[in-house]
Amino acid sequence: MIIHQFYDKGLAHASYAIIRTGKMIVIDPSRDPQPYYDFATLHEADIVGVIETHPHADFVSSHLEIHQTTGATIYVSKLTGAAYPHEGFDDGDMIELDDIKLKAINTPGHSPDSICILLQNESGHDAAIFTGDTLFVGDVGRPDLREDAGNITAKKEELAKQMYHSTRDKLMQLPKNVIVYPAHGPGSLCGKNMSADLQSTIGRELRENYALQLMSELQFVKTLTTDQPFVPKYFGYDVELNKSGALPLQNTINAIDKSALISDKSILIIDTRPKADFRKGHIKGAINLQNGEKFETWLGSIVGPDEKFYLIANTDSDLNIMIKKAAKIGYESNIKAALLTPDNITEKSADLDLADFQTNPDNYTIVDVRNWGEVNDGTMFINPVIIPLPELRERISEIPTNKPIVVHCAAGYRSAAASSIIAAQIKSVPVYDLGEAIIDIAKIKV
Repeated sequence: MIIHQFYDKGLAHASYAIIRTGKMIVIDPSRDPQPYYDFATLHEADIVGVIETHPHADFVSSHLEIHQTTGATIYVSKLTGAAYPHEGFDDGDMIELDDIKLKAINTPGHSPDSICILLQNESGHDAAIFTGDTLFVGDVGRPDLREDAGNITAKKEELAKQMYHSTRDKLMQLPKNVIVYPAHGPGSLCGKNMSADLQSTIGRELRENYALQLMSELQFVKTLTTDQPFVPKYFGYDVELNKSGALPLQNTINAIDKSALISDKSILIIDTRPKADFRKGHIKGAINLQNGEKFETWLGSIVGPDEKFYLIANTDSDLNIMIKKAAKIGYESNIKAALLTPDNITEKSADLDLADFQTNPDNYTIVDVRNWGEVNDGTMFINPVIIPLPELRERISEIPTNKPIVVHCAAGYRSAAASSIIAAQIKSVPVYDLGEAIIDIAKIKV
């Protein structure tokens, strides 16, 4: 038996392949199916099944494309209301791969239609469990993503109650040596306290996971529903897209126009070049969302699922990478055109006199674009204007314009995007990006 984890750092997403005697099952596949095809070919296996633990909010799955390409059966809870060909996979249902078995366990909590998959090895022993977004290493799935998305909606308090019983009555009853394989790792917005480890055991989680400790249902609900991270704009959209099944990846990528010029000035421009390049020259109104590990998350947090945008990069290779990153969250269809850096990049970013700012911070309006969880741990400056990056485009009118504006985050990536958003709207005063200088300032303040 082979169990292999595929891990995408950009979305902190883990998917899995299980192979036994030439047959392969894929669990929670990412948008690009090619790695699973390659793995099957390497091990001379046929992909016979794809299991979805729930309709994902944070990435687009390739379950339908794999089915269409290989004929593999898609298994998903009947509660999902899936619009694609599938077989229901719920409590009591089982898939056999020769002498190993995969059993469905309904575990509502993260979503009403969540399942986990218990693997029984060739000796008939419970060996591993694929927990989707129900149980993570050090955490459990957040309960507030299905209040307005999917065919079944539920309030976060109700889902938190269901999570309490899914963990206590089902997962925590498993043998302690059962290996836990979750769908996400640290950095995912599907939980709030994930470990850096990408697998665990039931025994370790019983000892170390805050959510599995002794507490009442009321205490659990309060703990689980507070201090959850923000919800990106694209999450509800991806739930619906995964419920129906996405179009084949390469088909949608091939449909993107790479020959057009920027002709519609009312459409957003996402400039993915490094900040240094953007500062030297960019198109008026462009947003500097640099290529980085979390590009997908920030793209889907700043840009709504119904918004078109132009995509800019320095090279063809960079452009293809960014298109694929947009496609991970289903945003490739939002790309009006993808193009290389044009010649008419006349806008330049203002340069901050850092020494003056540090000496006279009161002479500036300071905008803190970190997330609320970070801000609640303390601000870097006195009386900043606090507007987390995902909220910025809708709240720019709250920023005073009587003094120059300095924007900061925790390390410089978000402030580059935020300062470009503000500078595109506010022209009466200079808008500066504090950038990576915030790291040294934070050390001084500590």
